[in-house]
Amino acid sequence: MPELPEVETIARGVDKRVRGDRIVDAWFSSYPQPFKNPPGRQRDGLVGRPILAVHRTGKHIVFELGRSQAKQRRQERGRIPNREQAELPDAQWIVHLGMTGQLLVTTPDSALAPHTHARLELASGRELRFVDPRRFGRLEFRSLGADAAFAAPGSEPLDIAADEFAALFRGRHLPIKAALLNQRLLAGVGNIYADESLFRAGIRPRRRTNRISAEEYERLRTALREVLRHAIRLGGSSVSDYVDADGAPGFFQLQHYVYQRTDEPCRKCGAPIRRILVAGRGTHYCPKCQR
Repeated sequence: MPELPEVETIARGVDKRVRGDRIVDAWFSSYPQPFKNPPGRQRDGLVGRPILAVHRTGKHIVFELGRSQAKQRRQERGRIPNREQAELPDAQWIVHLGMTGQLLVTTPDSALAPHTHARLELASGRELRFVDPRRFGRLEFRSLGADAAFAAPGSEPLDIAADEFAALFRGRHLPIKAALLNQRLLAGVGNIYADESLFRAGIRPRRRTNRISAEEYERLRTALREVLRHAIRLGGSSVSDYVDADGAPGFFQLQHYVYQRTDEPCRKCGAPIRRILVAGRGTHYCPKCQR
């Protein structure tokens, strides 16, 4: 599943290519799984709206949308248009990539990939396509006049302060790896970056959260931020289906110390990397470097 660095990379790439463009038509597949609200409502809500910005919130990609041309004309009839008000988001389109989702900016004549579930035709002549073979991804339209703006359930790991980070975990009795994966605590951290940050912090994934010191929590917070930022710079980790908005893979998988390196020598001490299950997830660690 794409994690924070992959989602951030895609959101930045899509934003660079479609910010300021306008949605002129939308098509959705007949499969119900990818849609949190009906495709008809999504199409009616999307068509005619300008894309003001695209950004990441947790593991979600959020499109900030302006008013449709028809709505803008109705609201501005009989008065002087307020340019600042016209640029405020009026709706959102929220994309969760699930396990195998891809969000691609392409041209209408490019080959249509199997399992394409959404095609947004843009005024620039380009298309925005959502492809998801396993259909675990989700698409949702929100009208900010009727619905609340989307917010991630957990804290943002790139911004969280030291005291807040430690407070998330101290009162719990969970393996630290399981706590890192809890999206209601930290939004966006998944299997890859939990393993990699725990290695860099020198903490074993089965250590209980109530038995980790304040100094260790600060090491972990620092390691997590460094790993996530480094992965973003390298375009994420392509270990399965992940590609960016142009269809290009990431390169952070070449920097992995432990993830999917079972029985290979640790890059620091040479001990074989071990694989265990924590909270039902394959987990990789070094038995010498992590305590």
